[in-house]
Amino acid sequence: MFRGKYRYKVLEYELTFEDLPETFDGYKISQISDIHSGSFDNPDKIAYGIDLINQQQSDVLFFTGDLVNNTASEMEPWMSFFSKLKAKDGIFSVLGNHDYGDYVSWPSPEAKEANLNRLKEIQQEMGFELLLNEHKYIERNGEKIAIIGVENWGKGGFKKAGDLNKAIAEIQENDFKILLSHDPSHWEAEVIPHAQHFHLTLSGHTHGMQFGIEIPGW
Repeated sequence: MFRGKYRYKVLEYELTFEDLPETFDGYKISQISDIHSGSFDNPDKIAYGIDLINQQQSDVLFFTGDLVNNTASEMEPWMSFFSKLKAKDGIFSVLGNHDYGDYVSWPSPEAKEANLNRLKEIQQEMGFELLLNEHKYIERNGEKIAIIGVENWGKGGFKKAGDLNKAIAEIQENDFKILLSHDPSHWEAEVIPHAQHFHLTLSGHTHGMQFGIEIPGW
């Protein structure tokens, strides 16, 4: 990416749900996605972006996948920056298609697995709660909302590691549900037709139609 990668924008939306638990009226969510840290080259710009996120004073922060381009090591130099992210009820995350190391050659299956394990450790060390086909509840004053996170699931040739049914096991039908799923094609293929109702699905992957060109030698 040679242009636009540091052109941050804060987009604000007000959402209304008839069955949102009353305690969560006015609850503020911030979502970030597709960090692709292997493309970073300007610490000052990254620090500014982190400050901008924290200025939102969010109740909860969601990261919807693609921490790296290819390898966990790409994130190592930037961990201290992203460790400064704050939200009252924590930071929840899911994996994106780039996080599995599928787009680079590995000397062995074990090396690829070790890379993914390190990426998961990095998220934990930064204070992210990584949801791997599972859910957590946020509770306030005796009321709760369910935060559901699935691994990457995408149409076509994209990885299909997401297991929605596993992620919602033991969730009650009437629970208010927020789903984190990296690829928006998952919403059309599996979320809409599902027997359970998901009040809000947050995804990344498309980059707002932003794209990059890698030129060997540059």
